[in-house]
Amino acid sequence: MTEPRRGRPRTPLLSRESIVEATLKVIDAEGTTGVGMRSVARALGVDPKSLYNHVDGKDGLLDAVTEHLLGSLVLPPRTGNARHDLHAIADSFRAQALKHPQAAPLVLTRQLASQQALAPVNAVLSVLKDAGAGTEEAVHMLRMLLATLIGTLLREVSAAPTFGDNDRADKLKTSGLKALTEAAEPLARFDRQAEYEYTVDLAVTAVLDRIDRQRSGSMSS
Repeated sequence: MTEPRRGRPRTPLLSRESIVEATLKVIDAEGTTGVGMRSVARALGVDPKSLYNHVDGKDGLLDAVTEHLLGSLVLPPRTGNARHDLHAIADSFRAQALKHPQAAPLVLTRQLASQQALAPVNAVLSVLKDAGAGTEEAVHMLRMLLATLIGTLLREVSAAPTFGDNDRADKLKTSGLKALTEAAEPLARFDRQAEYEYTVDLAVTAVLDRIDRQRSGSMSS
């Protein structure tokens, strides 16, 4: 019987996909500040230098993760109803972002280049422009909607235990602060789905109302 060969274990086969997966694991455990060539290489069990064949340093890792988050987004078909379409895109983004919520803020800060990753950005801009927004206004609205969406997602995954504490209402009622005392019961509750829907609907309503006001103003002038 032939004995198995001994020696150094085989190095895992590296690919951009495996590197992204390992980077996401680091982010899930340590946040984006924990990402580095060494930490990701450690998660893969490889030499950090080998990663440079696929990504260009820490920025390359973060860009790859961001492109993965946006590129894997399933965009819903357009209906022509701006309110419905913006909500549907937000729902798709939420479903993807909640898999790795600590990585979601990267979408606000990374500069992306691939067509696949930019498709969700194009989709939102298209809805806003078709609703009547000018190009620059649509960009401002896109950034506001994205920041609002990511903010409510981060609150959803991190603040719920604080605001959902059973003793929270009693503590707020005895704070001696009138507005807090009156709002103690709703402040102590945290319904993730309801909070998400309220926030997104408020943001979309604000955007569409602004478009309508600007369009009405231009027609009357």
